[in-house]
Amino acid sequence: MRSARSPFQFRFDRREIERWFDQLVLDNRFTIAVVFPAVGAVMLYASDQGWLPPILTFNATLILIGVIVMRLPLVAGVLPLTNRRAAISIGLLTLYAYGIELIGVMTGWPYGEFIYEVDLGPMLFDAVPIGLPVFFFPLVLNSYLLALLLLGERARRRVIRLPVVLALVMVVDLVLDPGAVAVGFWRYEMGDFYGVPWSNYGGWLLSGTIAVFLFDVAFAREGLLRRLEDTEFMLDDLVSFVILWGGLNAVYGNWIPVVLAAGLGAGLLWTDRFDFDVSSARIPRFVLGRWRTDRR
Repeated sequence: MRSARSPFQFRFDRREIERWFDQLVLDNRFTIAVVFPAVGAVMLYASDQGWLPPILTFNATLILIGVIVMRLPLVAGVLPLTNRRAAISIGLLTLYAYGIELIGVMTGWPYGEFIYEVDLGPMLFDAVPIGLPVFFFPLVLNSYLLALLLLGERARRRVIRLPVVLALVMVVDLVLDPGAVAVGFWRYEMGDFYGVPWSNYGGWLLSGTIAVFLFDVAFAREGLLRRLEDTEFMLDDLVSFVILWGGLNAVYGNWIPVVLAAGLGAGLLWTDRFDFDVSSARIPRFVLGRWRTDRR
């Protein structure tokens, strides 16, 4: 005879949690994808200019929280597709990411001699941010998802799919690194492209190739496409990236990265990923309500 379940017992329902997660992101979509990166860009620039009090200047906790919030659409999107194979692939990629970053910090290979100048949270062996996967993985996965949408049926062929994804990953880094160097996140001993050595892009080519391959193994293309069709916010993290790093590069006059960021934005427009319903967003709705009240 089955005993009655205690009222204190919690029944884990993965599908229910996934639906709740989707709705959470959907209800706050504009705030997550537009407001957070815009505010982040302002705060990072103000930190670099010395306009903020010390407690807010490049505050590691705020930076990490902001990044995690902007990653929520992507996490919610891939969560239903994450099985044992995906977990193993991501685990291997995590080990690789920490390992190659440690080698890079200690030896200068393959990215070039560089040092972190801003506290990005707890450090592994006092050398590499523990939050590295949160910073790195989404850049590759966003490129993968955008490539699937842009290629359409041609994405069926791995020989076409993977090089296009890798090309997008390189575009992402050509936007990210100059902006990060300009705002003072890290610094290279020598710089060829807006303070970034060409060796860094060789390193990204190596790491990007491995990451793209492991993500290709982790997730089935058909499953990702179905999820992209059902989940309009799945690429909102890339929207945040364009706003944050495109904006920072523009402020510092890094015009080639700005053009590349605009190209990523054009790709998002082409795939109908800039389709926010601002009226349902919490912060814009609050501002709009105050504006209407003030006019009366």
